Amino acid sequence: MTGSIDTPTRRLDLSGVSAVYWRQPTPYKPLPGMDTSSASWAAEQARYGLGGVLATLPGAFYLNHPFRNRDAEYKPLQLATAAACGLAIPHTLITNRPDSVRRFASRSNGTVYKPLWSTPFKTDDGKWRTIWAHPIDPEEVDETVTGAAHLFQEQVEKTADVRVTMVGDRVFPVRIDGAPALDWRLHYDSLSYRLIEASPAVVKSMRAYLDQLGLVFGAFDFCLIDDEWVFLECNPNGQWAWFDDPIPHQIAGAIADALTRQKRES
Repeated sequence: MTGSIDTPTRRLDLSGVSAVYWRQPTPYKPLPGMDTSSASWAAEQARYGLGGVLATLPGAFYLNHPFRNRDAEYKPLQLATAAACGLAIPHTLITNRPDSVRRFASRSNGTVYKPLWSTPFKTDDGKWRTIWAHPIDPEEVDETVTGAAHLFQEQVEKTADVRVTMVGDRVFPVRIDGAPALDWRLHYDSLSYRLIEASPAVVKSMRAYLDQLGLVFGAFDFCLIDDEWVFLECNPNGQWAWFDDPIPHQIAGAIADALTRQKRES
């Protein structure tokens, strides 16, 4: 592929690109003054044009390829792949039937609701909010469940959480303690972090998971039940820079090594 991408500060020769770090790119913005329909059309053309070019560079190494990121974001696929690769997963139900939710909850010591996708939610007062994982009371389940697909899981009595950032064969398991509620992302100020070891069996299963979905990078979330690691999800484009030093520097080094290795070996 020949051509270039020009910005106000530089020109990128596409024929010289050997590696691409695809990391939550800024959404495309239309030209000022466009009406809503034209702006939406233009943004989609840019996404499929520029995005399509950047996703089709011959011989380039991707961390991760955007199409693989997209596919790997579906939670049903994540859970099925994790189980096939030997990871333990909680009992899970995806449904829009209230009676199914009630039966599922009746067989569990506790039930957790999780959104299938982190879609921004606008409240009646015009504020945007994020819907987090939270316990549900089966008595509160009503016909509003029929309005969309929902993910429910058996709540487990965890001793801690673990976020494992995996870059190729480099593994960075971080134990997270101090969360007073189910979803630790609600309580960053109270959390503590420390690097721990993951068992060879868990590492092997995570590597198989990434291979099966065509990924180089993955941010795995587990909960610990004594010594058992229970898979919750894997974000193919997950955050890692908020950890205490030196953990982010080590992960950044692994990413840089993976991206530059292709050029060194070519």
